[in-house]
Amino acid sequence: MKLNPVNIATVLLVLAGLVSVGWWLSKDPVKDLVTSEPGLDNRGEGGIVADIDIGAYFESFGTLESDLQGTWPRFRGANFDNISRETIPLIDQFPEGGARVLWSVELGEGHAGAAIYKGAVYVMDYDEEERADLLRCFSLVDGTEIWQRGYKINLKRNHGMSRTVPAVTEDYILTIGPRSHVMCVRREDGEFIWGLNVEKDYQAEIPLWYTGQCPLIDDGKAIIAVGGTVLMVARDMETGEVLWEVPNELGWHMSHSSIVPWVFGGIKMYVYSAFGGVAAVGAEGEYAGKILWQTSAWNHEVVAPSPVCLDDGTIFLTAGYGAGAMVLRVTGSSGRYNVEVLQEYEPKDGLASEQQTPVIFEGYFLGILPKDAGPLRNQLVCVHPNDFRTVIWSSGQDKRFGLGPYMIADDKLFILSDDATLTIARPSTREYIELDSYRILEGHDAWGPLALADGYMVLRDSKTMVCIDLSKARQ
Repeated sequence: MKLNPVNIATVLLVLAGLVSVGWWLSKDPVKDLVTSEPGLDNRGEGGIVADIDIGAYFESFGTLESDLQGTWPRFRGANFDNISRETIPLIDQFPEGGARVLWSVELGEGHAGAAIYKGAVYVMDYDEEERADLLRCFSLVDGTEIWQRGYKINLKRNHGMSRTVPAVTEDYILTIGPRSHVMCVRREDGEFIWGLNVEKDYQAEIPLWYTGQCPLIDDGKAIIAVGGTVLMVARDMETGEVLWEVPNELGWHMSHSSIVPWVFGGIKMYVYSAFGGVAAVGAEGEYAGKILWQTSAWNHEVVAPSPVCLDDGTIFLTAGYGAGAMVLRVTGSSGRYNVEVLQEYEPKDGLASEQQTPVIFEGYFLGILPKDAGPLRNQLVCVHPNDFRTVIWSSGQDKRFGLGPYMIADDKLFILSDDATLTIARPSTREYIELDSYRILEGHDAWGPLALADGYMVLRDSKTMVCIDLSKARQ
């Protein structure tokens, strides 16, 4: 058969293609590719966690001049109960025209709440452009940024990045980033002291949607629930030296819940609700770093609220995604304790919470029910601790708050709904008493914990943080 020019060109193209394919295959085109797996951001070969130069980045913008002395020094405030003890009279109703917003700042997408200390606001943020976790310091009164301290880390959006509240004392600030990088700095100037890569150093597994555990500073120690090779660790705040480590013999994982100090039976302990169970670790003396009691009866993968521990040995535990709640009773003393389950029920059958930890008013528990609580979903309810399944009152079907935070201050209940509407109510053991409400921001997912000091409240939605003045005298 005689080949025409068109046939010749076709044959040449086919031959060239076969040669190219052969060369491509001989070079193993996928030999340098690594399979992308969930949770393996910033990991090297074999899933090894990459080194992060914690604290390497710093930028100063000025100094803070303030005479303010009020503090909201950590998650849920000084007493871990979301109740402010300040005596500054706060507004019952918003002034004409709405809340008095003093300043506003844009943040990376997240739900990290602020801490306040003597006129300074400290918040964890993620800068998507710089690909960096940042601890940012602002003036409480006017929102001027004072400094930033952080480190480079490549994160993918996971319904927000930063989720934790810094712990602050006169000398130190302790933070935990989205992938559990712990950073300790000087409070006044942000000087870096030490860092800890929990994921790398303890082979810890980061929870779904990144780390939600807020750090604890107690008696000069950094207390972190690890959930890898170690259940909990204490480190010296000044040096970072390990003071004790609790072996994780049951293989529990880190949850979003935060550690709660509790004194019971004459012993101070740290109570932690992990993915796997609940445990109490001795805080001092001969019991320091030793498990005092533990139970796997409460075991849920996604736990955000902290344990609520009462003086009589009752511990209330709750979580979302159908977990409902459990009530434990701890008995014993002097290092010998027993744990029994008093109540366990589904979210539709009593007090439960998906994200926020209930507050206590005159012995009664106030909390917002989760979305799977039936007709009372997302409503604020009041229950008596003698029976967490009996709802005394609810906010009503026309007043649902979603996953937003709430706190008590000046005998008032401040509740932030999903859409950043702030409601002022009168805490009561008999009925829901609403005083006023106003939408502070136009965003959504306003889930970050509230902070209040010197009559100034700092709150946020998913992308914006604002400061509002609630002091009656300054309106």
